[in-house]
Amino acid sequence: MLRAKILVLSDLATQGQREDRSGPAVRDVLKSHGWQVTALELLPDELEQIRNRLEAWTNSQDCDAVFTSGGTGLSPRDVTPEATRSVIEREVPGLAELMRAEGTRNTPLAALSRGVVGVSKRKLIVNLPGSPRGARESLESIIKVLPHAIDQIQGRTGHPA
Repeated sequence: MLRAKILVLSDLATQGQREDRSGPAVRDVLKSHGWQVTALELLPDELEQIRNRLEAWTNSQDCDAVFTSGGTGLSPRDVTPEATRSVIEREVPGLAELMRAEGTRNTPLAALSRGVVGVSKRKLIVNLPGSPRGARESLESIIKVLPHAIDQIQGRTGHPA
């Protein structure tokens, strides 16, 4: 069973001004595909806090992937891609491209997402949009390839690590 942690980035949700619905949406998609969710946390759109949490979670042994939701747009406070790039060792651009391509089928605004996907310490980090619908649709667009990607990241292939 694959294990995931979910990090929701939202100033308004952390201030109690808006209910977080994207974290539960991501959790529901993962669980419906047989994943175990080991954490769901909210943080404000603060680069250092996001970077620190991503580093801590990818250093732990209780997850295979970290999914972020929020902070991928064009607003000055949207810093999730920058925080993610500061901790990943390698980018996986095809997955981010696939999410944007599938998203534009429903709304041209999906092209504005700056979300990235990458690898840190043999863990996959996936940036999802902050809207519940966008997060759900983006995750659904890549969910079937994630087990194979994680097998490769963690060295479970026919090739020596």
